Amino acid sequence: MLRVAPETALAQMPPGRTLAVAGATVHLQLDERAMSGEPSRIPRWIERSARIVAAYYGHFPVRDLVIVVAPTSGERIAGGTTFGQPHAVIRLRVGRDVSESTLLDDWVLVHEMTHLALPDVGPEHAWLAEGLATYVEGIARVQGHNRAEVDVWAEAVRSMPHGLPQPGDEGLDHTHTWGRTYWGGALFCLLADIEIHERTGNKFGLQDALRAVLDSSGGLEADWPIARVFQVGDRAVGAPVLEELYAQMKDRPVTTDLPALWMRLGVQPEGASVRLRDDARLAAVRRSIMRPRQD
Repeated sequence: MLRVAPETALAQMPPGRTLAVAGATVHLQLDERAMSGEPSRIPRWIERSARIVAAYYGHFPVRDLVIVVAPTSGERIAGGTTFGQPHAVIRLRVGRDVSESTLLDDWVLVHEMTHLALPDVGPEHAWLAEGLATYVEGIARVQGHNRAEVDVWAEAVRSMPHGLPQPGDEGLDHTHTWGRTYWGGALFCLLADIEIHERTGNKFGLQDALRAVLDSSGGLEADWPIARVFQVGDRAVGAPVLEELYAQMKDRPVTTDLPALWMRLGVQPEGASVRLRDDARLAAVRRSIMRPRQD
């Protein structure tokens, strides 16, 4: 995720297709002749991803978005980059032979669209931008009936350990490795989400805080200090969870007992998957995190 889109590249973009989806106008730049197979699968993928993100945030983060699809060899979605200024732009590298099933199971575009909902907090806080997108993607897709809840928790059990501090690491603001940036940031979000749910009796969660931040800031087009993000989020849920957790984790390497956390949530590892137990102490919190909001 980057902040500023190169104007020269935008000026050179050819005319494309315009999609109206989730209250937003998406300008799709794609040379369909470079793609094999049925051409409408790409617009369907974009529309589905936009609806998932809009449902999580209450509305799509921006009113106008340019999506540039660069065809590559192969069948996979090779990655994406999001720009917030001076225009909202997402660049994607997509295999010419990508299948409908691969697009249906994709996480990349939901991740990139999620970046649009958070103000630019600066490179030193990339862990928040990337961690949020990593965390929100799974929950938003569960709420949008695009991913199984058990799959999201199984991925958390496998991947959250990458976010734990390693020897020599400092706090989140000072250690910028891949694991601490993506999964350390995601772990911060999970811990905040659980704490908000606990303190408010499942009335509010991190999702409500993020909606308030988007509504107050306008998303990635704005520059906000990270303290303001957490102040606005905490005000929305009525508890200073984000500010307190940030104070704990920004400068010091905080280690979380993940096996104990999974046990409290009722996430029981079973081979490569997990079993979800409803007799655990925080089972109601786990279910509430994944439940769609009633708008």
